[in-house]
Amino acid sequence: MWISLNRRSFLKQATVVPLTAMALSKQGFASPKEEGLTVLFQGDSITDGNRTRNKDWNHVMGHGFAYLAASRLWMDYPEKHFQFYNRGVSGNQVTHLQERWQADCLELKPDIVSILVGINDLNAMVRGDASKTAPFFETHYRDLLDRTKSVLPDVKMVLCEPFVLPVGKVKDQWEVYQQEIGGRQEIVKKLALEFDATFIPFQTAFQEALKRAPSDYWIWDGIHPMPAGHELMSRMWIDKSREILGI
Repeated sequence: MWISLNRRSFLKQATVVPLTAMALSKQGFASPKEEGLTVLFQGDSITDGNRTRNKDWNHVMGHGFAYLAASRLWMDYPEKHFQFYNRGVSGNQVTHLQERWQADCLELKPDIVSILVGINDLNAMVRGDASKTAPFFETHYRDLLDRTKSVLPDVKMVLCEPFVLPVGKVKDQWEVYQQEIGGRQEIVKKLALEFDATFIPFQTAFQEALKRAPSDYWIWDGIHPMPAGHELMSRMWIDKSREILGI
Protein backbone atom coordinates (compact mmCIF):
# COMPACT_ATOMS: atom_id res chain seq x y z
CA MET A 1 0.00 0.00 0.00
CA TRP A 2 1.34 3.45 -0.93
CA ILE A 3 1.87 5.70 2.08
CA SER A 4 2.06 9.45 1.58
CA LEU A 5 4.79 11.09 3.61
CA ASN A 6 5.71 14.73 3.93
CA ARG A 7 9.38 15.64 3.61
CA ARG A 8 10.02 15.89 7.36
CA SER A 9 8.46 12.53 8.22
CA PHE A 10 10.24 10.90 5.28
CA LEU A 11 13.62 12.16 6.46
CA LYS A 12 12.85 11.02 10.01
CA GLN A 13 11.97 7.52 8.85
CA ALA A 14 14.90 7.39 6.43
CA THR A 15 17.40 7.72 9.26
CA VAL A 16 16.58 4.24 10.56
CA VAL A 17 17.23 2.49 7.24
CA PRO A 18 20.41 0.34 7.32
CA LEU A 19 23.19 1.87 5.24
CA THR A 20 25.22 0.06 2.61
CA ALA A 21 29.02 0.44 2.47
CA MET A 22 28.73 2.95 -0.37
CA ALA A 23 26.05 4.93 1.48
CA LEU A 24 28.28 5.04 4.55
CA SER A 25 31.10 6.32 2.39
CA LYS A 26 28.87 9.02 0.96
CA GLN A 27 27.98 10.23 4.45
CA GLY A 28 31.63 10.62 5.41
CA PHE A 29 32.17 7.29 7.17
CA ALA A 30 34.92 4.83 6.38
CA SER A 31 34.06 2.08 3.91
CA PRO A 32 35.81 -1.05 2.63
CA LYS A 33 38.85 -0.50 0.46
CA GLU A 34 37.27 -2.50 -2.35
CA GLU A 35 35.11 0.55 -2.98
CA GLY A 36 38.05 2.11 -4.84
CA LEU A 37 40.68 4.81 -4.39
CA THR A 38 40.08 7.24 -1.54
CA VAL A 39 40.95 10.83 -2.48
CA LEU A 40 41.20 13.52 0.19
CA PHE A 41 41.12 17.26 -0.57
CA GLN A 42 42.82 19.36 2.14
CA GLY A 43 43.43 23.06 2.55
CA ASP A 44 41.81 26.37 3.39
CA SER A 45 38.66 28.21 2.24
CA ILE A 46 39.37 27.63 -1.46
CA THR A 47 39.08 23.90 -0.83
CA ASP A 48 36.44 24.21 1.91
CA GLY A 49 33.98 25.79 -0.51
CA ASN A 50 31.42 26.33 2.27
CA ARG A 51 31.01 22.58 2.75
CA THR A 52 28.62 21.28 5.40
CA ARG A 53 29.94 19.61 8.56
CA ASN A 54 26.99 17.24 8.88
CA LYS A 55 25.97 14.20 6.84
CA ASP A 56 24.12 16.22 4.16
CA TRP A 57 25.66 14.66 1.06
CA ASN A 58 24.10 17.38 -1.09
CA HIS A 59 26.72 19.83 0.21
CA VAL A 60 29.40 17.72 1.87
CA MET A 61 31.98 18.32 -0.90
CA GLY A 62 31.49 22.09 -0.80
CA HIS A 63 31.02 24.29 -3.86
CA GLY A 64 34.51 24.77 -5.26
CA PHE A 65 37.14 23.02 -7.35
CA ALA A 66 37.17 19.91 -5.12
CA TYR A 67 33.44 19.47 -5.66
CA LEU A 68 33.78 20.02 -9.42
CA ALA A 69 36.67 17.57 -9.77
CA ALA A 70 34.94 14.90 -7.70
CA SER A 71 31.66 15.37 -9.56
CA ARG A 72 33.26 14.97 -12.97
CA LEU A 73 35.27 11.91 -11.93
CA TRP A 74 32.26 10.25 -10.32
CA MET A 75 30.24 10.92 -13.47
CA ASP A 76 32.88 9.77 -15.96
CA TYR A 77 34.27 6.76 -14.09
CA PRO A 78 31.56 5.00 -12.05
CA GLU A 79 33.41 1.71 -12.51
CA LYS A 80 36.37 3.13 -10.52
CA HIS A 81 34.29 3.47 -7.33
CA PHE A 82 36.21 6.58 -6.28
CA GLN A 83 35.70 7.89 -2.76
CA PHE A 84 36.19 11.62 -2.18
CA TYR A 85 36.50 13.56 1.05
CA ASN A 86 36.75 17.31 1.53
CA ARG A 87 38.39 18.41 4.76
CA GLY A 88 39.35 21.96 3.79
CA VAL A 89 38.80 24.52 6.56
CA SER A 90 38.38 28.21 5.85
CA GLY A 91 41.14 30.40 7.30
CA ASN A 92 43.60 27.56 7.81
CA GLN A 93 47.35 28.08 7.72
CA VAL A 94 49.82 25.21 7.41
CA THR A 95 50.09 24.94 11.21
CA HIS A 96 46.31 24.45 11.45
CA LEU A 97 46.59 21.52 9.06
CA GLN A 98 49.27 20.04 11.33
CA GLU A 99 46.98 20.36 14.37
CA ARG A 100 44.10 18.42 12.79
CA TRP A 101 46.08 16.09 10.52
CA GLN A 102 45.59 12.95 12.61
CA ALA A 103 41.78 13.07 12.47
CA ASP A 104 41.35 14.82 9.13
CA CYS A 105 43.93 12.90 7.11
CA LEU A 106 45.78 10.00 8.69
CA GLU A 107 42.69 8.32 10.17
CA LEU A 108 40.91 8.53 6.81
CA LYS A 109 43.79 6.54 5.25
CA PRO A 110 43.56 8.16 1.81
CA ASP A 111 45.25 6.68 -1.24
CA ILE A 112 45.66 10.22 -2.60
CA VAL A 113 45.84 13.44 -0.58
CA SER A 114 45.64 16.82 -2.30
CA ILE A 115 46.87 19.89 -0.38
CA LEU A 116 46.33 23.56 -1.20
CA VAL A 117 47.61 25.88 1.53
CA GLY A 118 49.72 29.01 1.87
CA ILE A 119 47.62 32.08 1.19
CA ASN A 120 46.53 32.50 4.83
CA ASP A 121 50.14 32.18 5.96
CA LEU A 122 51.00 34.99 3.54
CA ASN A 123 48.04 37.10 4.72
CA ALA A 124 49.13 36.72 8.34
CA MET A 125 52.56 38.07 7.42
CA VAL A 126 51.07 40.97 5.46
CA ARG A 127 48.94 41.83 8.51
CA GLY A 128 52.06 42.05 10.65
CA ASP A 129 52.89 38.57 11.97
CA ALA A 130 56.62 38.60 11.33
CA SER A 131 56.98 34.92 12.29
CA LYS A 132 55.05 33.72 9.23
CA THR A 133 58.00 33.80 6.85
CA ALA A 134 58.52 31.57 3.82
CA PRO A 135 61.10 29.43 5.71
CA PHE A 136 58.56 28.97 8.55
CA PHE A 137 56.01 27.83 5.96
CA GLU A 138 58.51 25.37 4.46
CA THR A 139 59.47 23.84 7.81
CA HIS A 140 55.90 23.15 8.83
CA TYR A 141 54.79 22.01 5.39
CA ARG A 142 57.69 19.53 5.23
CA ASP A 143 56.78 18.20 8.67
CA LEU A 144 53.23 17.63 7.48
CA LEU A 145 54.44 15.62 4.50
CA ASP A 146 56.95 13.66 6.59
CA ARG A 147 54.19 12.62 9.00
CA THR A 148 51.96 11.58 6.14
CA LYS A 149 54.56 9.40 4.46
CA SER A 150 55.62 7.91 7.78
CA VAL A 151 52.10 6.69 8.60
CA LEU A 152 50.91 6.13 5.02
CA PRO A 153 54.04 5.13 3.05
CA ASP A 154 52.10 4.26 -0.11
CA VAL A 155 50.02 7.42 -0.25
CA LYS A 156 50.21 9.56 -3.39
CA MET A 157 50.34 13.29 -2.78
CA VAL A 158 49.15 16.21 -4.90
CA LEU A 159 50.66 19.55 -3.91
CA CYS A 160 48.80 22.54 -5.29
CA GLU A 161 50.50 25.85 -5.96
CA PRO A 162 49.04 28.78 -3.98
CA PHE A 163 48.08 31.71 -6.20
CA VAL A 164 46.97 35.34 -6.33
CA LEU A 165 45.85 37.84 -8.96
CA PRO A 166 45.85 41.68 -8.70
CA VAL A 167 42.27 42.32 -7.57
CA GLY A 168 40.92 44.25 -4.56
CA LYS A 169 43.15 44.49 -1.48
CA VAL A 170 45.70 42.20 -3.12
CA LYS A 171 46.12 44.74 -5.93
CA ASP A 172 46.62 47.51 -3.35
CA GLN A 173 49.66 45.61 -1.99
CA TRP A 174 50.58 43.82 -5.19
CA GLU A 175 54.34 44.19 -4.84
CA VAL A 176 54.34 42.46 -1.45
CA TYR A 177 51.95 39.73 -2.55
CA GLN A 178 53.93 38.98 -5.71
CA GLN A 179 57.19 38.69 -3.81
CA GLU A 180 55.83 36.59 -0.95
CA ILE A 181 53.63 34.27 -2.99
CA GLY A 182 56.56 33.59 -5.31
CA GLY A 183 58.68 32.27 -2.44
CA ARG A 184 55.92 29.99 -1.22
CA GLN A 185 55.21 28.74 -4.73
CA GLU A 186 58.86 27.73 -5.12
CA ILE A 187 58.70 25.92 -1.78
CA VAL A 188 55.65 23.89 -2.81
CA LYS A 189 57.26 23.01 -6.13
CA LYS A 190 60.47 21.96 -4.36
CA LEU A 191 58.56 19.82 -1.84
CA ALA A 192 56.64 18.15 -4.66
CA LEU A 193 59.95 17.06 -6.19
CA GLU A 194 61.37 16.01 -2.84
CA PHE A 195 58.34 13.86 -1.94
CA ASP A 196 57.66 12.56 -5.46
CA ALA A 197 54.29 14.32 -5.45
CA THR A 198 52.18 15.61 -8.31
CA PHE A 199 52.54 19.39 -8.62
CA ILE A 200 49.57 21.49 -9.79
CA PRO A 201 50.74 24.88 -11.18
CA PHE A 202 47.60 26.90 -10.49
CA GLN A 203 49.34 30.28 -10.79
CA THR A 204 50.48 29.39 -14.30
CA ALA A 205 46.94 28.35 -15.19
CA PHE A 206 45.50 31.66 -14.01
CA GLN A 207 48.21 33.64 -15.80
CA GLU A 208 47.32 31.84 -19.03
CA ALA A 209 43.63 32.49 -18.39
CA LEU A 210 44.30 36.25 -18.36
CA LYS A 211 44.73 36.03 -22.14
CA ARG A 212 41.00 35.25 -22.32
CA ALA A 213 39.50 37.46 -19.60
CA PRO A 214 40.67 39.94 -16.92
CA SER A 215 41.73 39.01 -13.40
CA ASP A 216 38.38 39.68 -11.71
CA TYR A 217 36.67 37.26 -14.10
CA TRP A 218 38.69 34.43 -12.55
CA ILE A 219 39.27 35.58 -8.94
CA TRP A 220 36.89 38.08 -7.34
CA ASP A 221 39.12 39.38 -4.51
CA GLY A 222 42.59 38.38 -5.66
CA ILE A 223 42.48 35.17 -3.57
CA HIS A 224 39.13 33.36 -3.87
CA PRO A 225 38.17 32.10 -7.34
CA MET A 226 35.04 33.00 -9.23
CA PRO A 227 33.00 30.03 -10.55
CA ALA A 228 35.05 30.07 -13.76
CA GLY A 229 38.22 30.03 -11.66
CA HIS A 230 37.10 26.96 -9.74
CA GLU A 231 36.26 25.23 -13.02
CA LEU A 232 39.72 26.09 -14.36
CA MET A 233 41.26 24.59 -11.21
CA SER A 234 39.21 21.40 -11.35
CA ARG A 235 40.13 20.76 -14.98
CA MET A 236 43.84 21.26 -14.29
CA TRP A 237 43.69 19.13 -11.14
CA ILE A 238 42.16 16.21 -13.05
CA ASP A 239 44.52 16.60 -16.00
CA LYS A 240 47.65 16.59 -13.83
CA SER A 241 46.40 13.75 -11.60
CA ARG A 242 45.36 11.30 -14.31
CA GLU A 243 48.26 8.93 -13.78
CA ILE A 244 47.78 8.48 -10.05
CA LEU A 245 44.00 8.24 -10.50
CA GLY A 246 44.47 5.50 -13.07
CA ILE A 247 42.31 7.18 -15.71
